[in-house]
Amino acid sequence: MSDNGGDDGDNDGMQAYDDNLDENVYDENDFEEPAGDADINEAENRDNIVESGDMPHDPNVNATGNKVGAKNTVKGMKEKRVPNEKRSTTPYMTKYERARVLGTRALQISMNAPVLVDVEGETDPLQIAIKELREKKIPLVVRRYLPDGWYEDWTCEELL
Repeated sequence: MSDNGGDDGDNDGMQAYDDNLDENVYDENDFEEPAGDADINEAENRDNIVESGDMPHDPNVNATGNKVGAKNTVKGMKEKRVPNEKRSTTPYMTKYERARVLGTRALQISMNAPVLVDVEGETDPLQIAIKELREKKIPLVVRRYLPDGWYEDWTCEELL
């Protein structure tokens, strides 16, 4: 007996080919064709759900009474902005925000965006972006998302 459990010593532990493997071959008739008109089927399903009372009659209102997709609109997103006088986060730029701002600004400078400080012979876009940040001239806004879905916008000039 071999380690693989085979009794026959002729195949060195390899199992012999099984002729029953052909059972797994699929026939063309095993698969169903998609229904004729998908829009009609969806409309029928929606009508059946509404009649059964599982869904409210207004398709734009979900079961809790809120407008469906309202938070994905521009107006819905603007409603989530915290006013500047009620911001709760600190006015300090984190190291992650600093890296993102410098990288973004350096990329802009390397793509021939106008430089907002005196270059003084400097050619490295990252060094120019650092100089712009030091002089608070970077025209970018840091958006901080809060855990409740609201967000605060801080300009680079406001952050220390």
